[in-house]
Amino acid sequence: MKDQELKIIQTAIINELEGYEFYKMAHEKTTDPSVKEAFSTLAEEERKHIEWLKELFEKVRDSDEDVIKLSMMDNPPSPNIFKWENLDRTSASLAVSVFGIGIQMERMSVEFYENAAKRSEITAARSLFGTLAKWEQVHLDMFSKEYDKLQNTWWEDQGFAPF
Repeated sequence: MKDQELKIIQTAIINELEGYEFYKMAHEKTTDPSVKEAFSTLAEEERKHIEWLKELFEKVRDSDEDVIKLSMMDNPPSPNIFKWENLDRTSASLAVSVFGIGIQMERMSVEFYENAAKRSEITAARSLFGTLAKWEQVHLDMFSKEYDKLQNTWWEDQGFAPF
């Protein structure tokens, strides 16, 4: 059982590391200050997830008990990290691309954590995976909503809007 839990946590750490590196790269590539701040905030959230997962990994690895206490926020708040009205339209193409990729990453992360929570036999691990799924769902919801707005604006700016 412990080996299965540790493998799940290792995979989760890699997933979060990929997200961190992606958002860090997006932060470095964009010139729009509002977009830069959004990606910086997302990278920092992914870094926090890595730390939580590393802590869980160590506790699972070093404990003979299935009871591991972690203090986690149960209902993650919306990060409110981005205001599209402040977007420099010259960065719109990059933002559409990056947020489109972000949607896919966050969707896969939600699915991964939901499945990990179902498979885990350790209560604290299930709790952490559930919390991480909620955090990733907040990101996904935010990305999806704002991506739709930005995509419509981008189409209008390109003269392709059908209406």
